[in-house]
Amino acid sequence: MTEPAHGENTGPHAGPAAGADGVHGSTRRLPAVAHDDAGAPSADPAAGSSDGPEAAPGDTAGDTEQPARPGGRAGRFWSTRRIPAALLALVGLGACGLLLYDVAAVRAGHRAMSWRRSVADDLAERRLDDVWMLAGASLAVLIGLWLLLLALTPGLRDLLPMRRQHRDVRAGLDRDAAALALRDRAVEVPGVQSVRVRLKRRKVAVRAVSHFRELDDVRSDLDASVGTGIEELGLAKPPGLSVHVRRSTAKG
Repeated sequence: MTEPAHGENTGPHAGPAAGADGVHGSTRRLPAVAHDDAGAPSADPAAGSSDGPEAAPGDTAGDTEQPARPGGRAGRFWSTRRIPAALLALVGLGACGLLLYDVAAVRAGHRAMSWRRSVADDLAERRLDDVWMLAGASLAVLIGLWLLLLALTPGLRDLLPMRRQHRDVRAGLDRDAAALALRDRAVEVPGVQSVRVRLKRRKVAVRAVSHFRELDDVRSDLDASVGTGIEELGLAKPPGLSVHVRRSTAKG
């Protein structure tokens, strides 16, 4: 009579032996075997065993979430300036079209338009130091400087750029909404009766009125509360803080 092997299930209540699926007993998995085109068995590289060597670090790199990297410099948003561009295009198109029509008419044997003859005669008779000549030249210079300013500045001053956490994502915060959020934090400070917050690109000006507590204590709490609020806004360039507190003059 042969004795049962160590760990073998025997007896009337013995359950099914542990199989390769690992449902009962041991959870060890057997390597799967596949057949190639030639009929030779080959081990399935996707299947492994719990007792085998650990997976290489590169195999699980896709399963772990990569930390977010900074997305680079967060510059200001550029305005498309559709209205100035449309006005300039319309004025330039109208002036060039009118001048081209008059030149073509002269080349065809017709007389030039009266307005062009009068302008040419007037410019020929006026001196360079004439008031109207200087006024026209000044106006042309101002228009040119205005167009250069529009072309070289980003605009959208009411949209504050936020810190970029991802390279393909750019976020901005409306200036009025940010000022309202800071005002809500300021009015929660004990002793503040009313407060006004002005948010600029480089500075936050807080003007508060206190009706009790010492002014220095109120100012210190406002510095801490509003300063924390500025950090929580997540702006790319957090503005500086200026706090001014005065006593309420209301009687009664």
